[in-house]
Amino acid sequence: MQPIQQVAIVGGTHGNEFSGIYLIRQYQRQPELLQRQSFHAWTLFANPQAHSANKRYLDADLNRQFRREDLDNPSHSNYEQSRAKVIDAVLGPKGNPKVDLVIDLHNTTSNMGPVLILTQAGDFYNQLAGYVKMKMPEAVISCDEDHLPAEEHKLLCTTGRYGVIVEVGPQPQSVLRQDVLEQMHSMTQHILDFADLYNLRQLPELPKEVEAYRYLHSIKLPVNEQGERLGMVHNHVQDKDFKPIHPGDPIFKLFNGGEICYDGPDVVYPSFINEAAYYDNNLAMSLNEKITLRVTPVATD
Repeated sequence: MQPIQQVAIVGGTHGNEFSGIYLIRQYQRQPELLQRQSFHAWTLFANPQAHSANKRYLDADLNRQFRREDLDNPSHSNYEQSRAKVIDAVLGPKGNPKVDLVIDLHNTTSNMGPVLILTQAGDFYNQLAGYVKMKMPEAVISCDEDHLPAEEHKLLCTTGRYGVIVEVGPQPQSVLRQDVLEQMHSMTQHILDFADLYNLRQLPELPKEVEAYRYLHSIKLPVNEQGERLGMVHNHVQDKDFKPIHPGDPIFKLFNGGEICYDGPDVVYPSFINEAAYYDNNLAMSLNEKITLRVTPVATD
């Protein structure tokens, strides 16, 4: 078992998601909150210029710039693309990283609660999910394209040997909420505790199975040929992240009074419902399937 030796906690990947920024500032003031017996942990402010401008990003979404081929492309030179290359040099390089675990802190305007997003498959991730769920029962476990090899992932956290996202909402852009900040802190502390106990081979008995949601695809708001929106997310769905949508359930309310119903063959579970940051692409929500993660026993001394 290769131990976790270096852990990076990243805030401000999106400049108007304030909880992660203020949390890493707290950790910088109180570094004892980060440190554990078996590894070194430190913080990184990913996109300070976007935060200064009170924007999600300046030129491009920083959290979509970390595919290996994009990092290696010299023509990718706008601010966020250049910033991604700097971050890759600090945390990575991707594929041969200096950092064993990257924890990237995010907010969503959607009513998702505290969510641990796993971007890869494997025993370590499933054990982490089991530990977090055991310590924080209200947490939701989400798997985001965990079938992709790390080099094809666009997300910042995939620069590390392991990488996860702590995603907490609902929180409007450019504001703080006490409950959201406290949930983010709690989940981050549980992840750090897990990594320490994992290294020391002192993890408690974990649940054998963990319920999770795996991303399938996203759906867009209805638009006309000119790209003008024809409707909005239906009240039947709004604020009901991870609640089931059945075939035939209404998902969009049209401005002309009509409805559009879900026409898929299977029950799905929405997330990022009506996320404000996705309106530039008219994305209405992500759809997920419910899965079970199998947690293998962890060797102990």
